[in-house]
Amino acid sequence: MPGNAFFERLSAHLKAVPSKTMEAAGMTLKEAAVLAPLLWDGGEPWALLTRRPMTMRKHPGQIAFPGGGRESGDVTPLHTALRETHEELGIRPEQVKVLGMLGAMPTITSFWVTPFVGVVPADVALTPNATEIEEVIRAPLFRLRREKRRLYEVDRDVFVWDDAKHVVWGATWGWSISWWRTSRPCAEVERTKPELWPTSCARVAAEVEL
Repeated sequence: MPGNAFFERLSAHLKAVPSKTMEAAGMTLKEAAVLAPLLWDGGEPWALLTRRPMTMRKHPGQIAFPGGGRESGDVTPLHTALRETHEELGIRPEQVKVLGMLGAMPTITSFWVTPFVGVVPADVALTPNATEIEEVIRAPLFRLRREKRRLYEVDRDVFVWDDAKHVVWGATWGWSISWWRTSRPCAEVERTKPELWPTSCARVAAEVEL
């Protein structure tokens, strides 16, 4: 199936070309992790994002991947990401096929966040936690476009799509840019020159102009 092939190549690229981890020397940070849940529907890949309620003390109204702080029972950051995704969206850990991880980075709210990328079934049943999630958003990976927006009195790089109703920025944008650069060339080859598909997206990226 096209979706399976796409995610296999994305997984291969994530393993072959790891994302850079940002430095945080001298900072005291709490460990956290997020999951970027991807799915294939209608002939294209989508990412599941969440919008936080305005009533939340941290990150009110922001669009983000499901995730949160590491708890004592979490053996690894991946356990944190899967637990938080289950708590926030109702997606069980066994429903997630983990493709790889992206580079960890610090946030302005004093967290050191490790992001993972995983695939969930297209028909996965979502049960959003109303206290943490205001809205679940599906973002089409092939149709993301990069723009500049002025947010909180600062010019920022953002992602939007279609009618630009939703704006992705900050740490979520930073992680998204990694697999956007990967998925975009793979998507162009899939659409126009499927015979060029190699076993790794790294070679695909070299054959398509970004």
